Amino acid sequence: MRCTTYCTAAAYDLSRLFQALQKFGTAQLFRDCVHLLLKEDRKPKGDIFYFSYGCVVFWGFSEEEEVAILNSLKEFEKDTMPKPEMDEFTYVYEENMRIEEDEISLPTKNILTKLSISYGLAQSVKLTTFEETIQKTIDNTKYLPEDLATKGKIGMSRKGISRKMGELFIERNFVNLHSEILDTPEFFWNYPELEPYYRRTTHYLDTNKRVEVLNKRLGVVHELFEILSNELNHQHSSRLEWTIIILIFIEILIVVSKELFHII
Repeated sequence: MRCTTYCTAAAYDLSRLFQALQKFGTAQLFRDCVHLLLKEDRKPKGDIFYFSYGCVVFWGFSEEEEVAILNSLKEFEKDTMPKPEMDEFTYVYEENMRIEEDEISLPTKNILTKLSISYGLAQSVKLTTFEETIQKTIDNTKYLPEDLATKGKIGMSRKGISRKMGELFIERNFVNLHSEILDTPEFFWNYPELEPYYRRTTHYLDTNKRVEVLNKRLGVVHELFEILSNELNHQHSSRLEWTIIILIFIEILIVVSKELFHII
């Protein structure tokens, strides 16, 4: 069976979404997640978990069904992504829980077991969006330190440098503000016995290592920000120096002119 995870937006309006979902099936609201059990011919069809940070996990749906559900989700999205990020798995029911070669083995059909694993899946796809955002930022600005090394300065105006600093600040700040979603969910404070399912999922997806790499990339962005800040200060100091030089030159011209007129 098919299990897929999508990140479609920066966030979902969970309260409104919860109210809307009750028309389509059995909906249950958790602290930062809504679960929907859809039925077909009065029999369970599949499970959907909607997470507040813009991710949704499907269990037991076809691709066509997922696309239709994602389209109906748009009115509840905040800052919709141009292109959703997606991870795909399969799942079966077996005696023990495991994840190998993108296949998830579930020991039970219990909703909370699926939710525990879904937390790990949702965090992973959200982390992917952070990784791509920061990597794109690094790729788009890597010429700046190269210019500084080869030319001794950054070939941008003060306005251009200020704009680039603003872009870096917004992207870095966005990741920092949302990084708490990569922590262990508070859900497991109430259900500690389910945390091993979450841990196995994050271990398989290398979430902890990827977070470390992400933090290093954020450090690179911070260094770029400091380079631009120093260059901006340098340009400002240079302009002040030239302004002072010009004023001194004008003052000398005035004094010399007065002396010449006095002699004449």
